[in-house]
Amino acid sequence: MAATTEGQDKVLATAQRIVQSLHNTSDTDDMLLILSAFDNRLSTLSSFVSSDDHSSGAQKSASAVDPRFEAAEQIILNEANSSALTDDYLAAVDELIQSTEELNLNYRDGATDARCDIMDRAENALQVAMMRLEDEFGHILIRNTVPLDPERLHRSSHSSSTIAIAASDIFDDDARESLDSISCGRYSHRRRGQGMSFGGDDVPLDLIHQDAVIDLRQIADRMIQSGYEKECCQVYCSIRRDVLDECLLILGVEKLSIEEVQRVEWRLLDDKMKKWIQAVKIIVRRLLPSEKDLCERIFVGSDLIKEVCFLETAKGCVMQLLNFGEAIAVGRRSSEKLFRILDMYDALAGVLPDLQSLFMDEEAGDMVCSEAKGVLDGLGEAAIGTFIEFENAVQTESSRKTLQNGEIHPLTRYVMNYVKLLVDYSDTLNALLENAEDNAEDELRGVESGNSDNSEMKSMSLIGMRLLALIKSLESNLEEKSRMYEDTAMQYIFLMNNILYIVQKVKDSELQNLLGDNWIKKRRGQIRQYATQYLRASWSNALSCLKDVGIVGSSSNASKAALKERFKNFNACFEDIYKTQTAWKVPDPQLREELRISISEKVLPAYRAFVGRFGSHLESGRNAGRYIKYNPDDLENYLLDLFEGTPLILHHMRRKST
Repeated sequence: MAATTEGQDKVLATAQRIVQSLHNTSDTDDMLLILSAFDNRLSTLSSFVSSDDHSSGAQKSASAVDPRFEAAEQIILNEANSSALTDDYLAAVDELIQSTEELNLNYRDGATDARCDIMDRAENALQVAMMRLEDEFGHILIRNTVPLDPERLHRSSHSSSTIAIAASDIFDDDARESLDSISCGRYSHRRRGQGMSFGGDDVPLDLIHQDAVIDLRQIADRMIQSGYEKECCQVYCSIRRDVLDECLLILGVEKLSIEEVQRVEWRLLDDKMKKWIQAVKIIVRRLLPSEKDLCERIFVGSDLIKEVCFLETAKGCVMQLLNFGEAIAVGRRSSEKLFRILDMYDALAGVLPDLQSLFMDEEAGDMVCSEAKGVLDGLGEAAIGTFIEFENAVQTESSRKTLQNGEIHPLTRYVMNYVKLLVDYSDTLNALLENAEDNAEDELRGVESGNSDNSEMKSMSLIGMRLLALIKSLESNLEEKSRMYEDTAMQYIFLMNNILYIVQKVKDSELQNLLGDNWIKKRRGQIRQYATQYLRASWSNALSCLKDVGIVGSSSNASKAALKERFKNFNACFEDIYKTQTAWKVPDPQLREELRISISEKVLPAYRAFVGRFGSHLESGRNAGRYIKYNPDDLENYLLDLFEGTPLILHHMRRKST
């Protein structure tokens, strides 16, 4: 009996060793069942293996699986294709994450020759859950996106200035196309301190329903905790990039290459530049802050993920804006682009601090800010280069076409309207000129040598000096153009019209503060000199007919033949002047009236005196009306017809009254 008992003990010991040798195989449970059939005492071996698990590094058997894990696994697998996430599903994910973490801890220091079923099941279930969460994360983002509505943005406080002149032959052929573009239509731009406002430029503009943020954060937290942050970020960035791209399209900013931008016809390009200016402000000051805030609220658990997701979402949008700015900066320079380029420069300069604040925490963000600074510098260089080319064009403009009525030349209108608009950018242009390597400050300070107030010149800003030089070039050009008129009197009418127009544009704008009162006084003195020269050139012959010189004897025995010749010559002179100068145009009513008064003061007293002294010698004879055709009141009335731009004829007219 003892031998039998001893034999059984040996069998049991051998079975235990066999079980221990099989504990790392997937067939352990099956082997335990087979061996237990030899003796019911072997049924206790499973508990032996379990109790020895931590010391040997063996994995748990199926009988030791936590029922909470099994329940969570069941929910995950059964609801893999469900249409919506439930609280139970999220709780199951949490349980699965916790179980996986515990299992990882348990097996961190133990034997890892093979993974047990429980670990494989946990990882498989977790992968299924993460795929489900990833899909739902994307669906929530898409479903809850709020489209950008342009009508929500615009709150108009817009003021526009215009250049509206017809100028087909102003500059040389190379510059004519540019001038026609700006001159033949209305040109609007932002005035200093004004422009387009968008209902609170600095207020973030959310493009997602806020109720969805909590759900997105719950999903993001679980994906990050499970090591699926990469997948979460990819979904988020892909969808939000598309949202911002759509915003750019709505705002009118297309994705164009530099070559495509440079091929766009000016009127279309002008519209694109205006839309770009608006888009820069909206994107940087309203949409991107909202996007950054959204990242911070969704990815609460990781500062790194917040920054990476925002950068990857926003970078493409910003670079598309900068690419258009670069295309404009390197494009062909022409005068009509200057104001838009300055607007673009001011807009980008205004949002650059905002960009630096948004992208301050990442190396790639530094790259974005560096690109923006480079585009800003390029726009500044393009603005100064365009301005210099405009100065050169004004100096060298050599059109030979004259205006038949001596009115304001299209070049004068164009340049002065252009200059008046430039004054609104004085601060920007001063800063750019100060940074320019060839601002030639000393040369500019000497450009107006005739200015009596040297202290005023010394205190003048760089843009003031440049505009002073530009207007001086215009005046010199006008003097050359005046010489193309054969009629000397018309030369002075032309100069008076144009210089007065220049003065009025200066007085009606900030130019007066830049150029000073002395400059205006000097030009008004010029206009008075031109008026005197006009009177001399136009009326000297007529007045010479009213002098006593050449008439024999006293008034009582004056030669009738000589008197007839004098009256006849005066009438011819007056009628010729009337016919010619009614066609001339003096647009300014005050100047027109002053010229008529000056003529009346010169001509009427002389005519009255002459008629008073010698009229009686002819009135008693036959055909007296052929010689004394006009009384002084007639002349005064006829003078009112001068300079209206409508040619009239007095030839063979009879006296209006006797």
